[in-house]
Amino acid sequence: MIVTTTSEIAGRRVVENFGLVRGNTIRARFIGRDLLAVLRSVAGGEVREYTKMMAEAREQAIDRMIEEAAALGADAVVGVLFQTSLVMTGASEILCYGTAVRTEPAPLGERS
Repeated sequence: MIVTTTSEIAGRRVVENFGLVRGNTIRARFIGRDLLAVLRSVAGGEVREYTKMMAEAREQAIDRMIEEAAALGADAVVGVLFQTSLVMTGASEILCYGTAVRTEPAPLGERS
């Protein structure tokens, strides 16, 4: 599955548009991570526990979006964006969305 933030894929052309696909997850903070985060914030620098948690959440959202696109018969998702929102104190939603499409190789004269 091709996943891209651009609206076009070099060397390919869109032959079918399946519309919007999305994947999301909601992650809550964990008291153990919070304690480590507080300790790190005193010293300054990156809070690695939260960086890792958010990276895992983004990957899960992408995987869910890809599953939805594949179920429609798509081989690519274009125009992919992420959005994060606070759902409640201590919990955030990560949303990944884009347009599911089916592509084919572009004729030689159309390839960029």
